[in-house]
Amino acid sequence: MANRTPFYNHHLEANAKMVDFGGWDMPLHYGSQMDEHHIVRTKAGMFDVSHMTIVDVEGIDSTAFLQFLLANDVAKINIPGKALYSGMLNDDAGVIDDLIVYFLTNESYRMVVNASTQEKDLAWINLKSHGFNVKLTHRADLATLAIQGPESRQLAMLAMNDAQRAKAEPLKPFFAAQAKDWFIARTGYTGEDGFEITIPLTDVDSFWSDLLKAGVTPCGLGARDTLRLEAGMNLYGSDMDETISPLEANMAWTVDLKDAERNFVGRASIEAQKQAGVLTKLVGLVLEGKGVLRGHQKVIIPNIGEGEITSGTFSPTLKVGIALARVPAATGEQAYVEMRNKQLPVRVIKPGFVRNGQQVF
Repeated sequence: MANRTPFYNHHLEANAKMVDFGGWDMPLHYGSQMDEHHIVRTKAGMFDVSHMTIVDVEGIDSTAFLQFLLANDVAKINIPGKALYSGMLNDDAGVIDDLIVYFLTNESYRMVVNASTQEKDLAWINLKSHGFNVKLTHRADLATLAIQGPESRQLAMLAMNDAQRAKAEPLKPFFAAQAKDWFIARTGYTGEDGFEITIPLTDVDSFWSDLLKAGVTPCGLGARDTLRLEAGMNLYGSDMDETISPLEANMAWTVDLKDAERNFVGRASIEAQKQAGVLTKLVGLVLEGKGVLRGHQKVIIPNIGEGEITSGTFSPTLKVGIALARVPAATGEQAYVEMRNKQLPVRVIKPGFVRNGQQVF
């Protein structure tokens, strides 16, 4: 039987279509994936992300450990609540996972990593912690909802008490605050403003109910995927994995090489790749005509070579086919996608199509 989040019964009560996602029973949609997508772009929707893996890192070596474990440098985040996005690499610089890490104190951090790779991630983190004076705690005792959309913060704060609201209201993007046993982060995976709020299990029923009363709509994995793809955000297992380096996954900005003394896992391979030059890159594609771009469709770049779509969909916001694709590094602005024995023209852009409800290319 698949794992179930603490919100499972609430999904059933809301008539969700449940599917298996990385070993978890999760809602695909609650009736209309398209409606849920538009609700997040125009008002506010909530996503159950309790399947994500939360790991608290504590101890006098916490900073040194994370500087070794992650390609980005946690020395950048020395303000309580500040968040940092990073890849966790293997020795060959392949992406074991991407994650967000929050600075809490000089000796404590919180990491949030993907759900479908939980066992692998936890094993790797524990393995690499050997020799460091740290305590690692997998927080399976918590639940998380992501409330996203232009009205999300306003409506989410209606479901908070005064103390929680006082912590949430002044938060800047990519910061978090603790309100007793609530962890409120101004982060998300949709290209919209919002919160990701982690709560104790005792508050699950009341928080869900209060958000519904405030006018926040439950949304499923289907809308989450079209929203993140419009925002140009990678999906682990599709757009990058253990065989792909950050330099090939539009994640070069998450690799910090400034401190020559910092030896992080995969650094030697990253430096070798930078010196040699990578052969591929991750780009955005916009279909010039009608159609839907799908994962694994062939991308043809005349006189250069071929690539492949890693994630594709029909953009509900832009009403065109969009995709992320891994293509030869020399690819310019024009290419073709092979679809039903035809080669359809696509425009090649930097990954990212919609932010805050607006076209960005």
